[in-house]
Amino acid sequence: MRPNRFLVPFLNLGHLLDHLVMLVFPTAVVALARQWQRPYSEVLPLALGGFIAFGAFAIPAGWLADHWSRYRTMVLYFFGIGVAMIATGFAQSSWQIAAGLTVVGAFAAIYHPVGIAMLVASPERMGRVLGWNGLWGNLGLAAAALVTGAVVDLAGWRAAFFVPGAACLATGAGFLALVQDPGRVKRTSKSIGLHVDARMMTRIFAILLVATACGGIIFNSTTVAMPKVFDERLRALTQTNFGIGVLVACVYSLAAFAQVLMGALIDRTELRRLMIGVALVQIPLLFLAANLQGWAMLAASLAMMLAVFGQIPLNDAIVGRYCADEYRARVLAVRYVVSLGVAAVAVPMIAALHRTEGGFRNVFFVLSALAAGMLAASLFFPSRGELAEHKARLAEQSA
Repeated sequence: MRPNRFLVPFLNLGHLLDHLVMLVFPTAVVALARQWQRPYSEVLPLALGGFIAFGAFAIPAGWLADHWSRYRTMVLYFFGIGVAMIATGFAQSSWQIAAGLTVVGAFAAIYHPVGIAMLVASPERMGRVLGWNGLWGNLGLAAAALVTGAVVDLAGWRAAFFVPGAACLATGAGFLALVQDPGRVKRTSKSIGLHVDARMMTRIFAILLVATACGGIIFNSTTVAMPKVFDERLRALTQTNFGIGVLVACVYSLAAFAQVLMGALIDRTELRRLMIGVALVQIPLLFLAANLQGWAMLAASLAMMLAVFGQIPLNDAIVGRYCADEYRARVLAVRYVVSLGVAAVAVPMIAALHRTEGGFRNVFFVLSALAAGMLAASLFFPSRGELAEHKARLAEQSA
């Protein structure tokens, strides 16, 4: 029987590839707009279909995984996304690029509800596992900026799709060869909630969705806009696509370790305090980034992305901690359809605000307001003491 010790490494690598493929175009579009002699605000919306599909297809992916097979759905993810990326690289027109990116987004939507559900099925230290998985995902963001910038400079924008597409196919082959199918999820729970009743689960889930929606727009806006922000505000530091990619990659790589730290804190600190703390940090940093240039902007971007990336494992930990295993893929699907679907607003929002007099300054002001909304939702999350009392009350009722 094939060993399952490769499961977590392949899930981590899958997370890296998921974020990498979704951010190839936002980096390549800087060069593509120049080559086609079209405004950035006109070409960027070609990615809109992909980001909508990235969110919308999370629900059917979660349903398919819970009713068919999480393992086989992940196989479909690796091979589907690889073929779609390579096909997009052969696009000859704007509508073909838009269609290809939409298919890429549809297959990319599989990872979060399915891969994360497999990851948190039974880890002893959930926070640590999620933290390291988040690190790999953010390294995918960094790799997208770095690899795409380098490949575009060396071989053109088409190769920027071919290279990660081939990597996805190779990873899918390795997943099939080395990872054992764990089988279908056992159905043992009568309700979605784990150690909480329906009323408390509804409250937790409602707060999660609000925080997820605000955080999703912030995350997608900052990661999509960052290459162009650096192109405009760091011209004194670099003027090449590769140089921009290196700077973005450095910011993402360093900020990625915020998720490892957050993972350790999740295992030791109550989630409510962490949610409030992350939101409190994001508000001033996003506001500060609105007007900076040069080295000051680079430093502010690093601090800002540390806070933005640190939010991600928190939301997944809530699902892992309070949702029964056989429902997790579907609950994660709802969370990610909100997070990634609402995050699709980032593309037209950035394009529209970039055309205004304030440009990216206005983008950061809007994101700061959304961070305030996330803070407001976090204040209503139940504390550790309240949850302990709730659990004890449920135990008394069932006795």
